[in-house]
Amino acid sequence: MPSHIQKLIAEGEHQQLDFKFGITDSKKIARSLAAFANTDGGRLLLGVKDNGSIAGVRSDEEYYMVEAGASLYCRPEVYFEMKEWEENGRTVVEIIIPKSFSGPHSAPDKEGNYRVYVRVGDENYPANGVLRKVWKKQHDPKGVYIEYSVAERTLLAYLEIHGEITLSGFRKLSGYSNQRCEHILADFMVLNIIRMNYSATGVFFTLNPDYRSDDLSPSNDAKSDH
Repeated sequence: MPSHIQKLIAEGEHQQLDFKFGITDSKKIARSLAAFANTDGGRLLLGVKDNGSIAGVRSDEEYYMVEAGASLYCRPEVYFEMKEWEENGRTVVEIIIPKSFSGPHSAPDKEGNYRVYVRVGDENYPANGVLRKVWKKQHDPKGVYIEYSVAERTLLAYLEIHGEITLSGFRKLSGYSNQRCEHILADFMVLNIIRMNYSATGVFFTLNPDYRSDDLSPSNDAKSDH
């Protein structure tokens, strides 16, 4: 019967699982820790190559680099659990990062500037302006209120017909500034009316499949008090 680690390796890398052959940079691992905490949580398997082969942890220094990444280079600090497993005489460390509700967490980029990261598929990406506004609005005690004006109706109608839109596409469609468009998209995301998606070419927005056009009307503005 496959072991716990063998079962995880069989899944391959994905949004909640990453393989790390070794750690040589606490700041780099901090980006992964922050991305997992900001998204859906997940696991890092330390001592496993990208192809899934088990190399084993090479030195105790790697443990301390993870701890330093979480406590010194994640703002705020990221909580994690660490478990050791033996596979064919080699040690694999499972680092478990739960989804955080005390974030968003930031970590330094390659230039040392702190940025908020999210985990999408098997990659870490800097959070864009829309997502940062979503987090801010979710913590706003006043909640979110959308005036169902022409721009909002046009956006929803466009998505019903075309399926998706980018931030720049919405900016052209509405004629609004980048900041205003980000706020509108963030409001709809907080209300779970639209969703943000990542692809190889960038970020785009789609309607929540559960959304119904008769849920909103000019006389039925949307409000969320969380």
